[in-house]
Amino acid sequence: MAEVKRVGMLTGGGDAPGLNGVIRAVTMRCISEYGYEVVGLRRGWKALTAPEEDTLMPLGVEDVRYILQEGGTVLGSSRTNPYKNEGDAEKVVEQLREFGIDALVAIGGDDTLGVARRLHDDFGVQVIGCPKTIDNDLSATDTTFGYDTAVAIATDAIDRLRTTAKSHERILVVEIMGRHAGWITYGAGLASSANVTLIPEVEPDLDEVTAIFKKRAENGERWGLVAVSEGVTFSEDFVTQTAEKDEFGHVRLGGVAEGLAAELKERTGIDTRHVVLGHLQRGGTPTANDRILSTRYGYRAAEAVANGEWGKMVALRGDEIVTVSLAEATDETKTVPKETYEMLRSFFG
Repeated sequence: MAEVKRVGMLTGGGDAPGLNGVIRAVTMRCISEYGYEVVGLRRGWKALTAPEEDTLMPLGVEDVRYILQEGGTVLGSSRTNPYKNEGDAEKVVEQLREFGIDALVAIGGDDTLGVARRLHDDFGVQVIGCPKTIDNDLSATDTTFGYDTAVAIATDAIDRLRTTAKSHERILVVEIMGRHAGWITYGAGLASSANVTLIPEVEPDLDEVTAIFKKRAENGERWGLVAVSEGVTFSEDFVTQTAEKDEFGHVRLGGVAEGLAAELKERTGIDTRHVVLGHLQRGGTPTANDRILSTRYGYRAAEAVANGEWGKMVALRGDEIVTVSLAEATDETKTVPKETYEMLRSFFG
């Protein structure tokens, strides 16, 4: 195990409220308690495959002291995949050596941490992972920072849309982020008392949804709200904005709410519109819970560096922050259990 003197840190994938909390905590503890030098790597894995003049960002205690309440990431991000092009993974290892980085803290979701896992397994890179995703779909941790903020934003949006739906006697279909896991939609649908909530884990029954809104209309309620995950499929096909894929092979989702709104309007005869929340869900100031959780993750990640817990990810288990293998963290997508969704279905109508 190489001695650690200089710690590098990067953020990859989509931004999430709380990223700066991790950066702050890792930096402050690494410097104040362990005496390490800390540098940020701008633009995720791109920093190590195609570095630019400003790639290295020295981080000191005063540089990060007041970034906790800021959304986004001061390090920037990208969806760069070092394993997409032959030779790029080797570039990462060589660039870490050139930068004099002995240990790396990678903050990201399944894609970012999947790369971290492979770099550790293939080249012995001394890396610690920190789970970041508003989707809350990373295995091996009870929750991820960013999720609480995303649910709060989506809930507030549906609450606000209710007054318009009632005033104009419309059904409003609200599209919420979630490719394979419907955690944000589940949370917002439950918290906002949406009339129907649809998630990717359960194929929607359009006849059932239609019956719900027809019954409401018979009772004088010619309006309603549907919360639907962007990854909900009809006949097993994603609704996409484009056929192009990102570097990790993901298509850009979008359009399910528009299609569903048109279908419901035809079936019920009620004016139906759609709203896409999009990037609003991941932007802005993190909630207090996400500030606290991200700080705890970063604090424990710094300790994992000092302990040499390479190839591990910090995770929330109950009320404790522990470390688990990156393999355990990335092997399986955490989805909404059937029984959890069945509980939510009892509030439809």
